[in-house]
Amino acid sequence: MTYTRVMRATVLVAGDTIPAIAARRGEFPRWLRERTGAAWPGEWLVHDLRTDTLLPGPTDAEAFLITGSASSVTEEAPWMLRAQELIRAIVAAGTPLLGVCFGHQLIGRALGGVVGRNPRGREIGTVRLRMVAADPLFDGLPPSFDVHASHVDSVTELPPGATLLAETDLEPNSAFRAGPKAWAVQFHPEFDADVMRGYLTARAELVRTEGRDPEALLDAVHDETAGEAILRRFAELAR
Repeated sequence: MTYTRVMRATVLVAGDTIPAIAARRGEFPRWLRERTGAAWPGEWLVHDLRTDTLLPGPTDAEAFLITGSASSVTEEAPWMLRAQELIRAIVAAGTPLLGVCFGHQLIGRALGGVVGRNPRGREIGTVRLRMVAADPLFDGLPPSFDVHASHVDSVTELPPGATLLAETDLEPNSAFRAGPKAWAVQFHPEFDADVMRGYLTARAELVRTEGRDPEALLDAVHDETAGEAILRRFAELAR
């Protein structure tokens, strides 16, 4: 008898979204699954990195994705250090990996990069991403396109050997690749316009105190971003 192994994508959860958004739209793993769609024909699993449960092994899934978080990698909480060990093992095993926002920073830190407060300030809203190097993750996309972002920390120095892929006005290290199958993106490909507006609404007073206009940022939010295309392309590369 022949057995066919079902492909598995494991979402490594590093944080939760804003409660008001979660009440309407669910959490990060749901958005990743929905916006990837049929490009991933296998199962979706979820593992919360913040628990003490046994971590999956680096080859226990065909692909791993790391979510965003309101935490800071610089806290070096025990669960973050455990997660960094797993990241190094995943990269060494060659298992496809995609880190999003906090996940991007966690990959950067795990592989020897530097993470800290973004010296250019908070990046939030729909922003223009510019490619600086060709990469399969962005195949079919133009040299510049819009994405949704929300972060205050950044990978201020890339890990040794990493390839810089994209930048924005406020984020010079907005996407990078580490090895043949590990990617990190500072923006949120799983956000749609509704979620992005939810973040801007929740952060409006912070944004205002930082000298920016939250209403103008809200007006600039739109759904013609490349997030879905990037997630689908990651799924295709991981299959």
